[in-house]
Parts: sequence; structure tokens; C-alpha cells
Amino acid sequence: MLLVKQELLRSLAAELERLSPGAGDKAAFESPKAAAHGDLACTAAMQLAKALKKNPRELAQELRVALLETPAYGQWVEAIDIAGPGFLNIRLRPEARQEVVREVLTGGSSFGSQPRNGQRMMVEFVSANPTGPLHVGHGRQAALGDALCSLYATQGWGVYREFYYNDAGVQIATLATSTQLRARGLKPGDPQWPELAYNGDYIQDIANDFLAGRTVKSDDREFTASGEIEDLDGIRLFAVAYLRHEQDLDLKAFDVQFDNYYLESSLYTSGKVDAVVERLREAGKTYEQDGALWLKSTEYGDDKDRVMRKGDGSYTYFVPDVAYHITKWERGFSKVVNIQGTDHHGTIARVRAGLQAAGVGIPPGYPDYVLHTMVRVMRGGEEVKISKRAGSYVTLRDLIEWTSKDAVRFFLLSRKPDTEYVFDIDLALAQNNDNPVYYVQYAHARICSVLAAWGGDSSTLAQADLSPLSSPQAVAVMLQLARYPEMLSDAATDFAPHDVTFYLRELAATYHSYYDAERILVDDEIVRGARLALVAATAQVLHNGLAVLGVSAPRKMQSAGRQQ
Repeated sequence: MLLVKQELLRSLAAELERLSPGAGDKAAFESPKAAAHGDLACTAAMQLAKALKKNPRELAQELRVALLETPAYGQWVEAIDIAGPGFLNIRLRPEARQEVVREVLTGGSSFGSQPRNGQRMMVEFVSANPTGPLHVGHGRQAALGDALCSLYATQGWGVYREFYYNDAGVQIATLATSTQLRARGLKPGDPQWPELAYNGDYIQDIANDFLAGRTVKSDDREFTASGEIEDLDGIRLFAVAYLRHEQDLDLKAFDVQFDNYYLESSLYTSGKVDAVVERLREAGKTYEQDGALWLKSTEYGDDKDRVMRKGDGSYTYFVPDVAYHITKWERGFSKVVNIQGTDHHGTIARVRAGLQAAGVGIPPGYPDYVLHTMVRVMRGGEEVKISKRAGSYVTLRDLIEWTSKDAVRFFLLSRKPDTEYVFDIDLALAQNNDNPVYYVQYAHARICSVLAAWGGDSSTLAQADLSPLSSPQAVAVMLQLARYPEMLSDAATDFAPHDVTFYLRELAATYHSYYDAERILVDDEIVRGARLALVAATAQVLHNGLAVLGVSAPRKMQSAGRQQ
């Protein structure tokens, strides 16, 4: 149906161009609000009526007649009705709806994806400082970032995944001193234990391994401990490498990989921060006041000017962000998306203002931001707030071990990023239709069971006679399959991977209804082949959509997780 729709769209564009030169770009279809109104709707007549000084319904009638005379509409369209002030409601022939089954089976894992467009983009996500295990908020960010990367890859983009973190600063200094205190034998609750020190059991683990002189290796660094308690700088470097390794294990368990790790400290050691400050000064975009250096960010839409350099000579945190994003632009990323918590909302205007003030050719609105709220975890009707390992929060690894990687990914992607989410562990473990990931995976496994019972060669189904697929339930499944490519495109444009979860649940529900209405392995060979082709196509789209989310599509259902 996708190819059919493209043919119809080209014919519509040609007829609109004939009616009014330049109007061909107004060719577009909408989905009718009610299925009874047809398969496609077009509002072009109402859009053009005023410019052509014609009655919209009369223009719609003229367009209707012209379209029905074209080869594409003659082949694929059963009827075109005029409704309201000039809507064209287009009803497709059964074979046009059925064509989507063949398209899915032919396209396989590529169905819904667009050819490479030659453009590169970067998605920066997780970006957790190495001061402790990844928490469930980092998990939501990892799921969002990875799914957005996959979504944009389906739209032809070359996607680059980057993890940005600070390996210096106050938090890292606190990590080092906390580890040193544990190495000295002190622990939380002791009179000498600082109030701001890190309390989790992981600090003791780091101290033990440091004293043992162990070597730790992460994706971006390696360090061997000296074992000397007074070696605070060595403790710092060891602790950072240790926790980066721990983060790598968390991300591996979550099946998330990165192309690059970028250090905030490198922006200072390379002189990039000083260079951007000097560029802003030379451009006249700064001023001195109250012993501080200010950016004239109000010139670029910010609600007030912002301090860049404080009286003590240190830079505020948005300054390295500006330098960092200039490096992204210089590395050739025309589109950049940052996945961050809602607490970063205030930095958006000042970072964009700094980029515009720097005058390096970066367009307004660069970079894009997707902000997410934190996650609450519920178990047995009560909120779970503390992990013994982390000392103060539930970790991503806790959530994966309590449920499963698939459940965590699907659940964390099932709401808009900026809405609060409550992760219900009991629901994630349930093996019933109330559990959304189980419901979708079960639809896929159910189809695989049918195909296994049939035992034939699935590669032959793309040539099946699809004419028996005429029941309301079969038509409903085919219309859902036809929605998939456009859903992917819209979800990428809107930074909305939750739309994929909604779609998969709807497709699964539609399939379950079809399965309950029609027996698939019937004696009639032609009917059986058509129905097998339909369900095989449904399994393929379920597989493709789950892959975008980083969720598996099992052929058989196993335990959804293990109870703790």
C-alpha cells in the first residue's frame, strides 16, 4: 500500500499542478477520522479554491473527475466521494490494501526505512559523570537516546552516539576523598565522615580494589592502582576508571553502545573554553560587571544576561557547553540532539545564545533538546527509593535484574519524555495482557507458533494470492501495517519514540482480534496462503518496531523476569 500511496500521490500532484502551476507541492493525504469515510482524504480543493476563485466543492468535483481518469487511480481506487465543504474521501480497491502485505514481506527488516540521505547527526545521551552507578533516570535517558538514534537511522540519517562526561571538578574530587576515607577504614555514620561524601557500598568496593593494586579498564580509559592511601590523585584516576567500567557494564546489560566518549576536561586542556570566551569578547558580546564577565544573552532571546566567568576566575557550567557544541558543529554534525533531564531546561537559552554570539555559522535553534523527567519505581504498591549498592537511589542495573532488559526499555519509552513515569515492577513481571511489552511480544510469538505449525517455506508467501483477505479484521490489520512507515517518520520528526510503543500495542491488539476471528491453517490452500502471508507480514512489522526500541521479538515466550 505504501507504493500504491506513492503512485496516487504523484498523480494527485500532477493534477494539482495542471489546475494551478506551483500547486503540486500541496499534494498530501490525510487519514479520515472515521473508517467509513474511506482510506485516504485530501483537502487540496479547499486550499486552492480561493486562489482559483472557484467554489471548493465544484473544484473538488473537477479534481475527482480528473483523478479517476489517471492510470493510478483507475487501477487502485474504487471510489472518490466529496464530503463537507470540499473533502475528497478516497476508497481503495481491496487489492490496493492487500499490496502492503507483499511490500512488507519483500522489504523484510528494511520495511519502513528510507534510503541513506547523506546527512550526519549526533545524539548525545546518558552523559553521566563517573561518580556512581547509573540510576533509573539515566536508564530512561539511555532508552530514549538509543531509540531516537534507531528512529533517525530508519529515516536515512548517519547517526553518531556520543557520551559526554566530566572527569574533574567538585563531584570527582568528592569521589576521590570518599574513596580515600573508605581506604582509611572510615565509613558512613562515623563522626569523621563528611556530610557531602558518597555513601554507597560501591565506594568501599573501589577502595578495596585500589588498595589491592588492581587494574581497571573501561571503553575509554585504563588505570592501575598504586595502592598508596596518600595518593589522592591516583585514587581519583582509579575511581573514575572504575566507575566508567561499571557504567559500561550497565550499558552493556541495557544493550547500549556509543561511538565516542568526550571528556569535559579536554575542553579546558585543549584551550577550547578560553578560545570561545576570547571570541565572544572580541565580538563585543560580553561585558564586565561586579567582578564577573557576562554574556549579552538577552540579545538572543534569553530572559537575562548570564555570568560566564565568576569573580573567582572559574567559568559557569554553560561556558564549556558552548565550546563543546562548537566542536560538534566543527566535526560536521549539521543536526545535534541532546537528551537531558528537565533540570537542564534553563541552560537551553544560554547555550544557544552563546553559539549565536560566537558567530561561527551555527543556525538558530541548534542544538535540539529532548528533556525527560525522572522515574519513580513501585513494588508491591510501595515506592522503592534506595539501592544498597548506590546508597541513595535505585540503579539501572537493579531494574534490569528485577525485571528484564526488554521490560525496562519498553516501559521507559512508553510515555512522552517530559511526563512523569512510574515504573511498576509487578506489572513488568506479569505475563498477561496488562503488561504491554508481554502483550506485544506475545503477538509476535503467537504468529511464529502458527508459522512453525504450518512448516512451509515463508519465502514463498510474498507471491501468495492475497484476494481472500477481505474480512473487516483482515482489512484492519492491513491498514495498521500500512501506517508503519509514516508512523516512523512522524516519530523521528517529533522526537517521539513513545509513538512506536503505542503503534506496536495497537498492531498487536488488531492482530489478536484477527486471530480470534479467522482460523489461519485452513484446508483451502489459497485462503491459507493469504492468511499466512498476512500474519507473517504482521510478525515482520512487530519485529521491526521492537528493534527500533531495542526490544527483542521472541519466537517463543519465556519468563518475563525473575522475582526477587
